[in-house]
Amino acid sequence: MKIAMTTLSSKILSQDKEHFAQLAVDAVMRLKGSTNLEAIQIIKKPGGSLKDSFLDEGFILDKKIGLGQPKRIENAKILVANTAMDTDKVKIYGARVRVDSMSKVAEIEGAEKEKMREKVKKILGHGINCFVNRQLIYNFPEELFADAGILAIEHADFDGIERLALVTGGEIASTFDNPESVKLGHCKLIEEIMIGEDKLIHFSGVEMGQACTIVLRGASHHVLDEAERSLHDALCVLSQTVNDTRVLLGGGWPEMVMAKEVDELARKTPGKKSHAIEAFSRALVAIPTIIADNAGLDSADLVAKLRAEHHKEGCNAGIDVISGSVSAEIELF
Repeated sequence: MKIAMTTLSSKILSQDKEHFAQLAVDAVMRLKGSTNLEAIQIIKKPGGSLKDSFLDEGFILDKKIGLGQPKRIENAKILVANTAMDTDKVKIYGARVRVDSMSKVAEIEGAEKEKMREKVKKILGHGINCFVNRQLIYNFPEELFADAGILAIEHADFDGIERLALVTGGEIASTFDNPESVKLGHCKLIEEIMIGEDKLIHFSGVEMGQACTIVLRGASHHVLDEAERSLHDALCVLSQTVNDTRVLLGGGWPEMVMAKEVDELARKTPGKKSHAIEAFSRALVAIPTIIADNAGLDSADLVAKLRAEHHKEGCNAGIDVISGSVSAEIELF
């Protein structure tokens, strides 16, 4: 929690850093040591305040359920696909079909529909109750899916279906001739939910149990974009911290510790080499100096105080830019 709050301190989320630190920690702890942040989805929804943001278990797809289709499916078998479902129209570039009567036009339309009906039958042959497609699904195939009681979701963005396939344990398919070679995704429940004024599709009980979605709320798209970047920083830091929990104090503490040791070495080193070592020590002290300058503080005074503190045994002091003084960094952390 403290590491997450430190990461968020300098960003737009600093006002509600406790709330967002808790969201980030909960999301990363669900990963159980994995550093795969693909399992954590971030959805941005304008409206409300940043404090209304929340963490939801499972996966949320920013799409609506079509007309006449089931709004709730239990024990879902999901086919995730990237295929054209709009071929009930002739789409050969520059092609012309000339006919000499209206009945022939009807025949062509009938043949196109029959071709699409066959494709839908092949898809239904996989024994699924949910079909998610990267591309458009035209009215006719959508109607066929609705008649079969299948939930069909169209135009799911590529990131969306990649992540959905990952968290449900499925694979993206583009051909449907061999159902046994297609890996279906599974989840316990699919239902429609409301966030603000928008309807979204919620997949809960997904095969990848650690998957979750953070829903960000905020006044505008600009605020939400900035909040997403800040939260992503915190998630990256936390995912690494879970694997390696060693930490360093900040506020110029490590640089002053190193500068002190390098300085002592310079004093023990004879000849011109000592000048080079001293120069390296001065370069290290530049970091706390810059920290103080950036905060609009008196860097000469603070760095002198910090150097005096570091000559005491077991010193944890660093520059606290909030209070504008030198204080024990271990307490601020």
